[in-house]
Order: sequence, then structure tokens, then C-alpha cells
Amino acid sequence: MYNVTNFGSRMFRYEVVGLRQNAETDKTDYAIRNSGSQFFNVPYDRMNQFMQQITRWGGKIVSIQRLDGTAATATPLAATTEPASNNGAAPVKEKKVDIPINIYRPNNPCIGKVISNEELVREGGEGTVKHIIFDISGTELRYLEGQSIGIIPAGTDANGKPHKLRLYSIASTRHGDFQDDKTVSLCVRRLEYKDKETGETIYGVCSSYLNQLQPGDEVKITGPVGKEMLLPDDPEATIIMLATGTGIAPFRAFLWRMFKENNPDYQFKGLAWLFFGVAYTANILYKDELEELQTKYPDHFRLTYAISREQKTPDGGKMYIQGRIAEHADEIWQLLQKKNTHVYICGLKGMEPGIDEAMTAAAAKNGADWPEFLKGTLKKEGRWHVETY
Repeated sequence: MYNVTNFGSRMFRYEVVGLRQNAETDKTDYAIRNSGSQFFNVPYDRMNQFMQQITRWGGKIVSIQRLDGTAATATPLAATTEPASNNGAAPVKEKKVDIPINIYRPNNPCIGKVISNEELVREGGEGTVKHIIFDISGTELRYLEGQSIGIIPAGTDANGKPHKLRLYSIASTRHGDFQDDKTVSLCVRRLEYKDKETGETIYGVCSSYLNQLQPGDEVKITGPVGKEMLLPDDPEATIIMLATGTGIAPFRAFLWRMFKENNPDYQFKGLAWLFFGVAYTANILYKDELEELQTKYPDHFRLTYAISREQKTPDGGKMYIQGRIAEHADEIWQLLQKKNTHVYICGLKGMEPGIDEAMTAAAAKNGADWPEFLKGTLKKEGRWHVETY
């Protein structure tokens, strides 16, 4: 995949190697052989979509030429490079990943169109949370799992000025919920709270706006942003995920990429362990999806709930996510000794002190200092990822 400067409506010729005949390529109009170079003429406005397809087909872009014969300005995104010689050893592949940042800014957002807006909280649950899918096929927006997009609510504030954008973690993989590279999804809880002075119920501006959207409605989108929560490329990694509420959003994207999609460049064979904290069973977002994955991939996916209003700790207190971490702290500590174990925390900031307390005890049993290990090893090596609020 390549980042290419804006060439308007010009056509570009791609030279691609490594494509194989399969069910996906059979659906295209392109003539694809089993080996050698293939050439594709692609208009500028379809370049991002085309390059994503090439990656999914397992191909590698060798060159891009404008049809007038000059080379396009390009920077490798997810290409692999092989040195000409490696002293007779097998070629070493080096991945170069381009992280898309702020393709669209507040002063020039793209327009997404609502495809669906579905309630995730079941009967007996608390609050309202929607899974919203946006069509972005008419835009240049692309993103990676773990990133966020901005939403600019329609209308103006009390001073007559346009509303400011709010950021939301993306709940879909880079290929979208329909795996066609045309959508982006969000998981949005409607914010509501009591005014301390008046007792009046206040509703969040952007979350209320998103919750009431209907299919066909147009929405201003910015971004994507964020590098902190990106997945490592290692398909053998151990990924420990700690979520509360809508903090599940990036982890849904992770899990779909790991287990529900067929990505030639990423075949996950490691361990994914999700700790998910909610108030009631009815508030377990994406419950059916999560439990289906647990059933299908028991050797690669573990699922641990902390249901605070229904489950108790050994001392009779409410079971929050930090309580589950305390139960499994010794095992987590051992997993953290592996250089390819990553921890991701997304949701309420209040869970962090309890997590640190549990891990401090586990580290002490092994003669280690948790704050020192956290700062000097996990954070230094980029294996501790936090996005809390």
C-alpha cells in the first residue's frame, strides 16, 4: 500500500507481484496469473481501495507509474522488502507500516453516511449503547485497529458556534464490518448525568447526536488519530486486553482481525485474553460475538467477565475488573516475562490503581518491583498500552 500525493483524476499503472488465483480475485475484472508481474490501471480516486485489496490478496506493489510514464511520489505503507543477499540464508522480511493520521481535519472533514444504528444493551441493562456503521466508500479515509475518529455533531452550541469534535475509538477492523474496505464502525454510549446544582439530567451533545442517527443520515468525520493502541505485527504475540464498557471498541476490532477475517498478512496463532468489566450481564456489549469466538478458538482466546452488580469478590465486595486481575495476577506476571506479550487498557481510568495494586503483589512474590518493571521494561519496550478517561 502507498501514500500518494493528490494527482486529481489522473490514471496510475501499478505493477504487482505475488498475486494468487483465489475466490476473492475471481470476483474482479482484472486478469490475474499465478506468478510474475501483473499490471493494473487505477484512477486516483480508487487508489486507497485498490491498494487495500492488493494487501488482502497477498500481493506486493513493486511500482506505481503515472500513465504519462513518470513515477508517482510514493512511500511504502505495508510492503515487505527482501535484501538481495543474506549469506545464503532465507530472505529476511522487514515490514514497514504507515500509520494514517489526520487524513481529514476539522476544517475539511469527510462525509460518512449511516448504514445502521443498533442498540447493544439488552433488556434489564443500564443506559443505551449503539453500534453504528458508517459508509465511507466515497472518501479517502482509511485507518488501523486501535485508532479513533472524530465526529462533529450537527448544529451549534449555546454561543452559536459549530460544535467541537469528539473522539471515539473505532470498533471495526481496517476492512470494516462487511470486509469490503468501505465502512467504519463506532460503539457509542449516550452520556447522561445529573447537574449537581439543579438535579437536571444532562445528556452529552455528541453521544446523543450519534445515538439518534438514522440510516441515510450524513455525518462529518475527521481523523484517524492515535498510535498508542495499535496491534503488534507478531501473529504469535500474547495480547491481554482490559476493558470497561465502551472501552471494548478497539478490542472488538482486534478480535475480528485475529479470528473473523482471512488476512494473508496476519494469521493470528498467539493468545488473546480479554477481561471485560460491566455492571450487568445485559450490559456485556457484543456478548454473542465474544462467546462465539471463545467457543471456536479455545486455545487462542480467553474471555473473563467482571460483572460488578451481579458478581462478588471473595471478601463480599463488588467484582470490578481489577478484582479479576487480582485473581489472575500471578499468571499475568508470568506472561509478561515473554517479550511478545502486550497489555492494552481501555475504559474508565478508575481501574488503573487496582490493576497496579494486584500486579505489585504478583511482582513482589517473584522478587520484583512492579513500578520499576512497568516503567523500565513494559513501557520502555512499548508493551503497555493505555487509553483511559
